[in-house]
Amino acid sequence: MGRRYRLMGAHEIRMRLGGISRQRVYAITSHRSFPAPVAELQQGNVWDTDDVEDWIREHRPNLTDEE
Repeated sequence: MGRRYRLMGAHEIRMRLGGISRQRVYAITSHRSFPAPVAELQQGNVWDTDDVEDWIREHRPNLTDEE
């Protein structure tokens, strides 16, 4: 069996970052520090969840699940 991917789209990232605006999530995901998407679909980009969570731990530590 192949690798099973856990993916996030812009909406999931918005919610994970506390319900930020679409414009703000676009700005964040376009920044060079944000991980590159694993696929660019007609519906929008998708990112590997682990890459996004690593970015959150580094850049938004107040949003980590670890307490």
